[in-house]
Amino acid sequence: MLQIAIMRFYNFAPNFIFRFVVSLILLSYFRSQITVCSADEEGYNGTIRYSYNESTLRGPSRWGQLDPNWFLCGNGTRQSPININASTVQLRPQLGGLQTNYSPAPATLFNRGNEIEVNWNGSDAGNLTVNGTVYKLLECHWHTPSEHRLNGRRFDMEIHLVHKNDRGEIAVVGILYKYMRWSKPDPFLSSIYQQILSLRNGTKQIPLGIVNPRDIESPGRRWRSYYRYNGSLTTPPCAENVLWTVLKRVQTVSPKQVQALQEAVDDGFEENARPTQPLNGRKVSLYSRWFF
Repeated sequence: MLQIAIMRFYNFAPNFIFRFVVSLILLSYFRSQITVCSADEEGYNGTIRYSYNESTLRGPSRWGQLDPNWFLCGNGTRQSPININASTVQLRPQLGGLQTNYSPAPATLFNRGNEIEVNWNGSDAGNLTVNGTVYKLLECHWHTPSEHRLNGRRFDMEIHLVHKNDRGEIAVVGILYKYMRWSKPDPFLSSIYQQILSLRNGTKQIPLGIVNPRDIESPGRRWRSYYRYNGSLTTPPCAENVLWTVLKRVQTVSPKQVQALQEAVDDGFEENARPTQPLNGRKVSLYSRWFF
């Protein structure tokens, strides 16, 4: 309505200066509209836009309609994330402890538009071995709030460590985080906190130098207990070739750290967590060192 009213005044304006001023107003208005639209819908590396905001036409429930290659987002049967119900999981001691072999390697911090990512792709940061299959560590990124839930509870943050094997199959380790009164900030986020703040200025990538993936682990603790299930990517194209490992132990993070992650992204919507998806008969396994 604003632009219609301005155009009516513009058509009847006898003064050249007045028309010039009105033209500047119109230009500023349309540029702001374009900026808002682009920021709100940015995603999938900027090629095809999607949003986490359901009030838009590109929210999670519509991802499967945005591109034929994203069909599984709306029609898959093994989608992620899920709610993990502790009363229905199956204890499986044969899974064994997580076999990680991480090592320090050069990494880059990226602002992907809808998430912040530490990327080791192109360098050797180690691997995860599952049932004799080796999955190379590629990157880690954060979701706020968490995507997976435990017994219906959603936590304040979740990190995903993404691995891939030679066949293109993916294995992701998910770690949940919560706010705790008087709790210490997450050490790994603390080590790159200033660089994350720099991403708020429009910077898209920052070299981090050598980063050790083992710094993501809690100090003095190894990953002892975890849930395991077959699922999908939690972002388009939602491919169902992901072996999920979600750690049972919830770690701590500070509100200040979560705020930094949210403010750094430029998608116009601070939350970047996909809603939980139906299990559709899938089984969730639990390996717990406390039981075995």
